[in-house]
Amino acid sequence: MSFFRPEAREALVQWRETLVGAAVLLLGLWWASGFGLLKWLGIGLVAVGAVLIVSGIQRARFRNGQGGPGVVQVDEGEVAYFGPLNGGSVAMRSLSRVVLDGRSHPPVWALYQPGQAPLQIPVNAAGSDALFDAFASLEGIKTEHMLAQLKAAPDHPVVIWAKEDRRLH
Repeated sequence: MSFFRPEAREALVQWRETLVGAAVLLLGLWWASGFGLLKWLGIGLVAVGAVLIVSGIQRARFRNGQGGPGVVQVDEGEVAYFGPLNGGSVAMRSLSRVVLDGRSHPPVWALYQPGQAPLQIPVNAAGSDALFDAFASLEGIKTEHMLAQLKAAPDHPVVIWAKEDRRLH
């Protein structure tokens, strides 16, 4: 028996990092109102809480629920997708492009690497929230652009990130 409605529980899970950050920030503010060593620890906790809140908001915006087809697993720089009809894996270091393709329902992340067919991962596949950290590790990715495109749900493919070709510079 649960004391929370499923919608409320889902919202708490989606915003969990933000809520933890708010709790840390409040504890830091309380301690910072004191004096001595506790005051300095409180000031440090305020900074940590602020960072957790910003990071939590980005992660919450990235999550698109669950229940989509397949399972995503990110392990040591390798993204693997196990779907009902297709699947595969991509090493993050060999990625050439990340595209959000809104032509399908649900939209999919298309991960491109040279010489391979793109790995298409539904945005709501189980474990797809782990892709946020994988994408954040890409050099030069614009996280806010990615989150804005995800929210806008475009009806065409949008390049989120492309590897810079060093030979051109």
